[in-house]
This record gives sequence, C-alpha cells and structure tokens, in this order.
Amino acid sequence: MPVKSPAQGDLEPIERASRDELAALQFSRLRWSLRHTYDNVAPYRAKCEAVGVHPDDLRTLADLAKFPFTTKQDLRDHYPFGLFAVARERVVRVHASSGTTGKPTVVGYTQRDIDTWADLVARSIRASGGRPGDILHVAYGYGLFTGGLGAHYGAERLGCTVIPMSGGQTEKQVQLITDFRPDIIMVTPSYMLTLIDEMERQGLDPAASSLSVGIFGAEPWTDAMREAIERRGGLDAVDIYGLSEVMGPGVANECIESKDGPVVWEDHFYPEIIDPSTGAVLPDGEQGELVFTSLTKEALPVIRYRTRDLTRLLPPTARSMRRMGRITGRSDDMLIIRGVNVFPSQVEELICRRPQLAPQYLLVVTRDGHLDALTVQVELEATADRAEVHRAKLAGELAHDIKALIGVTAAVEVLLPFALERVTVGKAKRVLDRRPRS
Repeated sequence: MPVKSPAQGDLEPIERASRDELAALQFSRLRWSLRHTYDNVAPYRAKCEAVGVHPDDLRTLADLAKFPFTTKQDLRDHYPFGLFAVARERVVRVHASSGTTGKPTVVGYTQRDIDTWADLVARSIRASGGRPGDILHVAYGYGLFTGGLGAHYGAERLGCTVIPMSGGQTEKQVQLITDFRPDIIMVTPSYMLTLIDEMERQGLDPAASSLSVGIFGAEPWTDAMREAIERRGGLDAVDIYGLSEVMGPGVANECIESKDGPVVWEDHFYPEIIDPSTGAVLPDGEQGELVFTSLTKEALPVIRYRTRDLTRLLPPTARSMRRMGRITGRSDDMLIIRGVNVFPSQVEELICRRPQLAPQYLLVVTRDGHLDALTVQVELEATADRAEVHRAKLAGELAHDIKALIGVTAAVEVLLPFALERVTVGKAKRVLDRRPRS
C-alpha cells in the first residue's frame, strides 16, 4: 500500500523541535495552566490546599508530581459546569460522555479551545497521510460524543472534503463509500470490521474500495486487529487517541510512515505514567496508567487527569514528541477472574492469531456458586468451515491458549458468522458482566 510520507517542510516547527525547546514551551504553558486552574476552579484549588501545594511550587516539570490528580468522579461530583474555569457565557460548545452509570461527564470549550482542537485533529489527519483536497468519510457519531464533530472540524481545518455520515446505517455507509470514493475514513476499528463484513455481504471487494487510510480510535485495539483490517480492507490503519475530558480525538496520533504508536501532542498535553495503585510517577518505558495535564485549555483545564488507560511512554521517532504504547486495557475495566487479571485486549490478541476466527467477540462473566466463570463467545470467520467438529476444535484450541497465556480457565463458544450483535454507533461492547451486584 502506498504511504504518503510527509516532507519535513510539511511539519509544524514544534514537530521538529529539540527536546529542550519542547520542554521550555511545556514549562511556560504548564505554569499558566496551573495558575488558571487554581485561580478559577474552586474544587481543584481546595484539593491543592488540602495537600499544601500552590502553583508557585512549580519550579520544574518534575514538580507537577506534587499536585493532586483530577478524576472522572470529580467531573461527576461537580456536574454539570462546576469545573469550568471561565464564565459560562464564554463557553461556545458543550460535549458529554455517554455515561455508563449515573450522569454523563460534561466538558466545555471556549472558541480558542475549539480552534486548538481543530488544529490538533488537522495535525493528526496530516500525520495519518491526509492532505488538503482528500475526501474524508466521518463515521464517528455526531452529537454529544466528541468523535464526529472533532473529526469533522479537524478535517475541514486541513482542507479536506468532509462526508459527515455519522454512525449507523451500515448499508448506506457502504453505498456512500462506493459512490463518493473517499480517500480516508475515521471510525472505530470494530465498526470498520462491520463495514468490511457488509461490503463482502454485498459482493464487493473491500480491498478494491477507494479508501487508502483508516484513522481508528475511541476504543482499544490490537496490532492483530490492525493487520486484519489492513489485509481485508486494503488500506493503512492508523491509531488516533483522545478522550473527551482532555479534549476529544486528537490528543495523540500515529504517523503513517512509522505506525509505531500514537505521538502525544506534547505542546498541548503533558503526559505522565503512574502506578495505578500508589499514584507514583513511573519512568518512560514502564507500564502504568496514563495521566494528562492540559497546557492550553481555557474552559475545562485538567491537571493530572487519570485516564485509567494502561500504556507506557516511548521515545520519539517520526516527530520530536514521545509516543504512547498500545493501550493494553484500563485500570477500571480489568476483570478479575478467580484471582487472575484479565483484559479484553489480551483475549482479542489470541483470537486474532487464528485466521479462522473473526475479531468479533464478547466476554461473558457469571458466578457459579462463589466462583467467577468466564465464557468467551467468538464468531467464525465468514469463509471458514462451519462444521460442528471444526468449531469445537477451534474452541478447544482458543481455550487452551487463554489458559496457557493469560492463566484463566474459560469456556469458549465459537458462533456462526454474524451471530453477535453489531454496534453501529459508538464503541463495541466487549464485556457482559452477569455477576450479581452485592
């Protein structure tokens, strides 16, 4: 597949800056962000006072570790606008998370925040190989979810022709991809597989479509899933990372010429990796929980926001800024099955090793007496042998791999193609926890 590697002249100066230049900019912006938050967000100021720290205590970047964390619970506790750092009248847009329990988490943007966001998503699309004039198909959901509008404004800022399809209507998605011939698609990786399935159902060859780049995010995905999408879809699959509390999509993005982990746009977001149990900062290269501090946000600045995403920070390659490793799971969606820590991404990795299995799966957790039980439901690949004996053999092999490599006993059910419900909007549902709530 052709790769649109950018010339150095296409990059912004900060993308080519020295580490010292970048650190100097980060420190200046961090001092502003801490002061802005302390002066204007009473709940965070109270947290600082409780531990005896003040913005004047920041004398180096490392001093950030002295300051308290911000969590999703803080946003819920001060719902809806209690953490805004500007007058409500200056907030030009509000987004909110889906909110799996209770009320959603609400985020706000000033006009400057919206402009910064558009600039960073444009930078992300360009890093993915996009160029002005490309046709870009947005299949992220529009509305309170940040994906659709975040992608849309960034693509327009770059100068792309945008198809604002949003999520759902899978047959229509395929029709527009066939008729409008977009160069790029932005969508969750799980829904991209659904689109590929639909193309094949219609007798189309997904690898022969006009799409040359897919920018996939909003859910963790593995290198094995990347390989499956690229092989079946005939495109370059690039990872975009973001979360609404920090900005939305475009906090970090892979470069198409390297595809070695999303580059964190460190001129706007300062990353740390912490031990999720103790909160201690870990050195680059070590696995832990990703924490972000916003450096330029006005309406909703966040200081040391705990993302719950488990990853590590890697040295720069294609850009001057550090990269994120693959998200291996979340510290708050980890399953503990009979004392064993299990992440859906671990199971996905094993599923994707077997070409006879499709990367469509569901982990069902139940309780048998006092013991937890795990059932993995996974679909057969559309062209694989559907005989009962073959499916039983695949189930036994996958169960063996899960026991040997993850350390937990699981029942495996190999289902016929398209047996699992497809998510057409938002993130794929990978876990169904049926354990009784205490």
